[in-house]
Amino acid sequence: MEELRSLADLLDLQEVDLQIDRLLHERQSLPELEEYRVAHESAANADQALTTAEQELRETSLELDKTDGELEITAGRLDAEQNRLYAGGLSARDSEYLRREVEMLDRKRREAEDLVLELMEAREQQEAEVARLRSAAEEAAEVRSGLEASIREAWKGIDGRIAVKEVRKAAIAPLVSEDLLALYEELRESKEGVAVGEFTHDMCGGCHLKLTAAEVMDAKRSDPPRCIHCRRILVV
Repeated sequence: MEELRSLADLLDLQEVDLQIDRLLHERQSLPELEEYRVAHESAANADQALTTAEQELRETSLELDKTDGELEITAGRLDAEQNRLYAGGLSARDSEYLRREVEMLDRKRREAEDLVLELMEAREQQEAEVARLRSAAEEAAEVRSGLEASIREAWKGIDGRIAVKEVRKAAIAPLVSEDLLALYEELRESKEGVAVGEFTHDMCGGCHLKLTAAEVMDAKRSDPPRCIHCRRILVV
């Protein structure tokens, strides 16, 4: 009777284990997990795009500052050389040299002014793009955070249910003999979690195959009884 009770307890233990397995599967296959993966990837891409845009804006700003400084120096030199040229008192040769210098500086000034305008326009566009990308990154981060909170809440509920099952399992396991429990755990690994089958109407509750009269006798001679076909433990 004690052996039969142990086998019956083993059947109860398997039911609890299967319930735990289902809860673990539910935990690992929440729809929000796939949504979170997509949201996390989207947020990472948004952050990367923002970082790249901010770097480009910094480079443009530095180039603008540099060009603006060069323009100021060139404009200053141009004013000075023009004043010298217009002051007169130079030889024809020096005047011609200074005139060419003034033309060269004036050309550099105009080129620098054009470049400053281009860089200012580029910076303005980049600032707008950075603002857009920052908004997109913040929005993506909010979506990700919302999903994280939802997943944590769902996991909390599932973990609570698992804890209840674990308490029940801890109460049943000591009722099963150590050897039988070891065999049960071994079979669970190779039989997709189902190590025990209830034996009713000459049919194995594990593989659902019907045993012949001779096979029933062979199964019952095993200790513990085991299905001839799938080798699961049978609870008669």
